Amino acid sequence: MLHLADVTSPSEPVPVVRPRLSRTTLLGIGGVMICAIIWGTTWYAITLQLGTVAPLASIVWRFGLAAAVLFIGCLVFRQNLRLTRAQHLAALAQGAFAFSISYSFTYASEAHVASAIVAVTFASLTFLNLVLFRLAAGQKAALASWGGALLGLAGVSVLSGGEVLKAGLDGEAALGVGLALVAVTASAFGNFFAWKGQVRGSAAIPSTAWAMAYGTGLLALYGLVTGAQFTIDPSFTYVGSLLYLALFGSVIAFGLYFTIARTIGYAMASYVSALTPPIAMLVSVLFEGAHFGWTALAGLLLVLSGQALMIRAPKLST
Repeated sequence: MLHLADVTSPSEPVPVVRPRLSRTTLLGIGGVMICAIIWGTTWYAITLQLGTVAPLASIVWRFGLAAAVLFIGCLVFRQNLRLTRAQHLAALAQGAFAFSISYSFTYASEAHVASAIVAVTFASLTFLNLVLFRLAAGQKAALASWGGALLGLAGVSVLSGGEVLKAGLDGEAALGVGLALVAVTASAFGNFFAWKGQVRGSAAIPSTAWAMAYGTGLLALYGLVTGAQFTIDPSFTYVGSLLYLALFGSVIAFGLYFTIARTIGYAMASYVSALTPPIAMLVSVLFEGAHFGWTALAGLLLVLSGQALMIRAPKLST
């Protein structure tokens, strides 16, 4: 029998049930935050590498050590390091773009322009990923994802606006920005080839180990051809920063980044490039005595708003 109590009155509002974030998405968000915290501190660690050792040599030491640790970790935990020919080619391309080209041009750009401007440029990585994966892989993204990517870019631009104005628009600054654009574009292609490796069936950590090894080998070969000096500074500062960059900034951060990118998508994972600069600013306040005003807070709010949009954005099929 139907009771009146069982009938919902048309005047009563029907509660809206919002979908809960899945466990995978929550873990992915946590992974992005860990990567942002680590990479936000590596900006300062990289400054400790500059000086007596050539930047190319420092990059080779960093990723060579990181690749060795990843290979050893795979052997210890019995992860298969064997890749097919197609998987090796994807790892080779990933290493060339994500580790060789991107980091070489990043170091070069910081020799001509402030690191804050490089951070602004890298905030466009999410947007570039959306464009590249749409054109090359036919992957569609929701409007909210595009909006989140643009908010992140705008937020970091506001965060570093003062530094951009200080640099001026001279030829030196233009060269630095151009080099940074090459670096961030190379990172986007590195993400694309990491995805190609995933499509071809390679596991995240073994393929990352091979990509770092290939990237290191290419840089070392280039250094030998161009006559670069492969020296090392035995000081505590240099060795300590090298170990931090290799173990935390490379092994943990890149291993985690390419793992979570496979679950939540490369566009959302690359939003770490927008979250990193605010953390780098905090590190600058703590260790370098920097001061930031209300514009920094406004930029941070834009970045966080963009992240919220990307988290809530529905995933669209290809």
